[in-house]
Amino acid sequence: MALHSDIPSRAEIERLLETDSTHCVSIYLPTHRVTQETTRDRLVLRDLTNQAIQQLNDAGADSDDVADIESHLLHLAEDDDEFWIDQADSLAIFASPNRFETHRLPNHLSASVEVSDQFHITPLLRAVSFPQAAWVLAIARGSVRLLEVGPSGSPREVRIQDLPKDAWDSSGNKIHKARDAAYARRVDTALREVLSGSDLPLILAASPPMAATFRSVNTYPHLVAQREHSNPETTSDAELAAASRAILDDVYADQLAELAELFDVRRSQGRTAVDLSDIAHLATFGAVDTLLVDIDRTVPGTVDEKGAVTFAETDDATTHGVDDEIARRVLKAGGRVLAVRSEDIPDGGLAAAILRYAP
Repeated sequence: MALHSDIPSRAEIERLLETDSTHCVSIYLPTHRVTQETTRDRLVLRDLTNQAIQQLNDAGADSDDVADIESHLLHLAEDDDEFWIDQADSLAIFASPNRFETHRLPNHLSASVEVSDQFHITPLLRAVSFPQAAWVLAIARGSVRLLEVGPSGSPREVRIQDLPKDAWDSSGNKIHKARDAAYARRVDTALREVLSGSDLPLILAASPPMAATFRSVNTYPHLVAQREHSNPETTSDAELAAASRAILDDVYADQLAELAELFDVRRSQGRTAVDLSDIAHLATFGAVDTLLVDIDRTVPGTVDEKGAVTFAETDDATTHGVDDEIARRVLKAGGRVLAVRSEDIPDGGLAAAILRYAP
């Protein structure tokens, strides 16, 4: 089955941050790409909807606002059969009296519901940080194809207008070096139709000579460096997808290792923080350059306008995740937020920050 995802851009995430509603519902649930299995997903959504409505009523939300949110969620769960035909591995839903949007995500996220005065974005950031999806360009002199690969399942071949059939289709019988370069340029030009606006990694499946030729003309900014398969004409799409997922794991592991090294360097310079209260204060005043936050844990509470944290015993419609609010402030100040697993956070805390300057 194909992977159908619509990972939000940074601009879309920033619009979520700018919500002006008193009551916002954020729902995350794992989904199935096989349409026959989405019945259970819809039941989970119905249950999460009931939880959200209960929280809204407990918080004294306006009855018209509650009814508006409930009608959108129930329509999605019970009536919108077409929506459930194409799914990825998780679904994010954001609902308020004046807003309703969904995002299909190529990450495996746990089912959760958050009700607050703002949208809960930390799980969404995982898809932006490490999408576990990629484009694979299988290019040889005799053929070329683009695959969309998700974290599991079969890849999908993407049909592209103006994509040449082979090197000879590009340049006739010219000498190999010039022909191959012309071919690679035509492929790069055709890919822009699909890849424009995407920030997913592009992985090459090509022999070393062809890979080098394509790299010399490539204009896509997210081409994975120096990792490619060989002989895509004798390798099945499923084999290419499996190999690409292993490459993605290496790419993300390298990124996390580089961040860990940078964190150690900045720690020696007094430019890190690991205490949640300290990070909240620093984020409020724009001092955080990069934030690592635990995707699986939420700390109930609030952060005031000066960055002071008040922790809460439980999470309800009158409190929101402290970590989520910190992430929001970092993003608004132009910083970077990476939602990671707990084992990838320095010192094993709830969050860790690399600072723009020493406080």
